[in-house]
Amino acid sequence: QVQLVESGGGLVQPGGSLRLSCVASGFTFSTSGMSWYRQAPGKERELVAHITSNSGITNYAASVKGRFTISRDNAKNTVYLQMNSLKSEDTAVYYCNTFRSANSRSYWGQGTQVTVSS
Repeated sequence: QVQLVESGGGLVQPGGSLRLSCVASGFTFSTSGMSWYRQAPGKERELVAHITSNSGITNYAASVKGRFTISRDNAKNTVYLQMNSLKSEDTAVYYCNTFRSANSRSYWGQGTQVTVSS
């Protein structure tokens, strides 16, 4: 079965950095696009970044462009989100996601909390 396990969240001061990781299993990671989403309290879940299977194309939400970088290591079945210059408005639960076209299902990890506060 598809499993996505995030890690790397925590408490960081404004201006700081964190790197999130998501280890995937149960599907062919190297041929799958991967995404990071986030959900802040009282807000809808939003797409933060997406990366294609071969890392050829990346896309970012306007609010994080220039500060966040999505990358992947297909040998380790892992996708990363490097977050720099963090702001209080980046506080949210961050989720790893993949969409399987074979069964038209979207899969989510359990989420990792990121809190940006002084």
